[in-house]
Amino acid sequence: MTIHSFFRFGLLLSVIGSFVACSSSVMPDKAVPVTDFEVDHYLGTWYEIARFDFRFEKDLDNTSAQYRLDKEGNVEVLNSGYNYVKKEWTKADGKAKFRGSKQTAALKVSFFGPFYSGYNVIALDEDYKYALVAGKNLDYLWILSREKSLPEDIKTKYLEIAKEVGYDTSRLLWVKQDKDDNPYLK
Repeated sequence: MTIHSFFRFGLLLSVIGSFVACSSSVMPDKAVPVTDFEVDHYLGTWYEIARFDFRFEKDLDNTSAQYRLDKEGNVEVLNSGYNYVKKEWTKADGKAKFRGSKQTAALKVSFFGPFYSGYNVIALDEDYKYALVAGKNLDYLWILSREKSLPEDIKTKYLEIAKEVGYDTSRLLWVKQDKDDNPYLK
């Protein structure tokens, strides 16, 4: 094997390894997705109450997510928020697929072609008004609500669940929800 061939082989292995790592759909060890999940009740608009900040949501407040089913039964995702630095609304379109049974809230979501990441609803009230969502590891966490606020008892409960899973809840960014002019909300 020539040095050039060896380099190309190494590069190929790196690309494959990166693809597998980026497309994995795992969740934190202690996280358990909701069972008896009814996707039809989960569809619609959710407001982001709190999150662990990361680069794709940097400088965003008034963030929300809208979910609807496509013809194949996959979940279409429209995330939007207000970039308070650029002073403009932004959006990201994606799709989510169930990793197994549609009665288990363990999905994988993609906003970038073939690259998927974990989306796991680990707490959900019986009326589908409040949700705690774990990402692929302890760096991704969201608290969602159908309204722009969250009752204190739900907040306390979800923070306790997150801590039990292993999340450092002091890292949560509490999202400002003070605008009513989001052009992407339908």
